[in-house]
Amino acid sequence: QVQLVESGGGLVQAGDSLRLSCTASGRTFGGLIMAWFRQAPGKEREFVGAISWRGMSTRYVDSVKGRFTISRENTKNTVYLQMDSLKPEDTAVYYCAATGRLLSTSAVADDYDYWGQGTQVTLSS
Repeated sequence: QVQLVESGGGLVQAGDSLRLSCTASGRTFGGLIMAWFRQAPGKEREFVGAISWRGMSTRYVDSVKGRFTISRENTKNTVYLQMDSLKPEDTAVYYCAATGRLLSTSAVADDYDYWGQGTQVTLSS
């Protein structure tokens, strides 16, 4: 089992930056593919970004490319989502996810076995 705890959400203005953190416990972090998803009110959960075991490979949804950066520190069992140039449409609950079943990153929610409780990010217009 893997436990994931997100932090760092909040209320910010358009154009601001925010960094989310997700700390894992319960198994070897270095063997996990990590990802961030988000869910806005009334919408389905959406893939945001993912990172490989050692952080050498990342992938993002087109809407955040160039604005969001995912990274990880395996020595701290933590994955980050740096969000810059935030827009009102980035308002959502952001979830950290993990899987030990894959050899490469995935944008499919069903590929991830472990989920955090979510952290709210709200943009004021």
